[in-house]
Amino acid sequence: MALPDWTPIQALPQTTLTDLFAADADRLSRLNVDVAGIHFDWSKTHLTPEAVSAFAALAQQMDFTAKRDALFAGEVVNVTEGRAAEHTAERYEGAPESVARARSQHARMRALIDAIEAEALGPIRHILHIGIGGSALGPDLLVSALGRDMDRYDVAIVSNVDGVALEDAMDAFDPQATLLVIASKTFTTTETMLNAQSALAWMAEGGVEDPYGQVVALTASPDKAVEWGVDETRVLPFFESVGGRYSLWSSIGFPAALALGWDAFEELLEGAAEMDRHFRLTDLAQNAPALAAFADLYYSQARGCETRATFAYDERLRLLPSYLQQLEMESNGKRVTAEGEAVTYPTAAITWGGVGTDAQHAVFQLLHQGTHLVPLEFVGVIEAGDALAEDHHRQLLLNMFAQGAALMAGKGHEDPARSYPGDRPSSTLLLDAVDPRTLGALIAFYEHRVFVNAVLLGINPFDQFGVELGKEMAKAADKGGLDFDPSTNDLIQRAFGA
Repeated sequence: MALPDWTPIQALPQTTLTDLFAADADRLSRLNVDVAGIHFDWSKTHLTPEAVSAFAALAQQMDFTAKRDALFAGEVVNVTEGRAAEHTAERYEGAPESVARARSQHARMRALIDAIEAEALGPIRHILHIGIGGSALGPDLLVSALGRDMDRYDVAIVSNVDGVALEDAMDAFDPQATLLVIASKTFTTTETMLNAQSALAWMAEGGVEDPYGQVVALTASPDKAVEWGVDETRVLPFFESVGGRYSLWSSIGFPAALALGWDAFEELLEGAAEMDRHFRLTDLAQNAPALAAFADLYYSQARGCETRATFAYDERLRLLPSYLQQLEMESNGKRVTAEGEAVTYPTAAITWGGVGTDAQHAVFQLLHQGTHLVPLEFVGVIEAGDALAEDHHRQLLLNMFAQGAALMAGKGHEDPARSYPGDRPSSTLLLDAVDPRTLGALIAFYEHRVFVNAVLLGINPFDQFGVELGKEMAKAADKGGLDFDPSTNDLIQRAFGA
């Protein structure tokens, strides 16, 4: 397939945001979308009807419709690994046979949750979930966002191989009342398996007669989990075709389903499925994931923006920027096309962000007056998550709205140090509430946005070979079989001795 032609996008006139509003009375309605309890507003970006048309033409050039259909049909879209990408089947939007398999695996997961709630494994009060990457970030986001008032179980999600992280979790839990959940697609992930062995030792030292009897495995390699020592009845499999950063809908979501309750997990799936249907059936000009991707690509390809920032103006969504870092940069941080040809244009932007209003006092100086143009995304929630005076939430949202307005409008001043240039873009996502259904839709929106970006860039968003080299070298170094450069050899000697 030919490389994308960015010339029509790069040739678009660079009109200021204030002039765009002045020239188009329908601008707000053109660039606002409401779906699944989320209001999307791209009117403060530089998207125009001409830009949307140019991107729609590019989508046609890159065979977007056929590739979207292939994604939902369970066809091979992860071409470098020869696999489908079937995360949508986990929320029952996909190939019929894959949907049936997902329903069966979810039924198995629910049966185990019912057994745990009935204390078949003893009086469990704590969940110690060990995974890394997508096996940890997804469950962590769900529990953090939805579990503020949770009283069913205490949950700790440990990903870092740094022993401090695991010790902190173990110090807070009673080993005899702890369920150890091990999440690894291959059940060979070095960091995860080392943490799991240490957790088992902690349970044994804490008087647990059969530590393996309190272990649940979440994996696409069930035979390896059984060989490792987990009873087959407590192994929850998921598809090999469900990639880690797309896997929270599968058994990887088990700790959230257990901690939050099965009804919440089902609502999460349904919210995501509603976004799936919107993405699959809606014209690109009013398609939320497509419009978001168009804005992303406009700034990277036409304006030379290398980063994009997301700011969650809700403490419950504080892990969203971290979640998006993996989803976006591991998916689209590629330098060759899906066919292996070197790209000649930027691919994924560097994704970063923070939590408002804290971030306003940390990074917004650069965003308003610095020399970098950084497209921003604000995520806010209409329904407050606290029971304090209404002014708390009102001030939170007013700060978010005002930041977007100030970035766009700017403000002149006779003192250059006090002058704001303005014309700085932002988009806003306003959720009705932080509940399972809306959060499911939000996460699915981001997944599909990544997919649209990837199709228009001509790359494969479903492999991640870039994470492997460093890990392979670390394993080789641990065995003493690899000689590094002089700097690295010196660092190893200083840390470990001769």
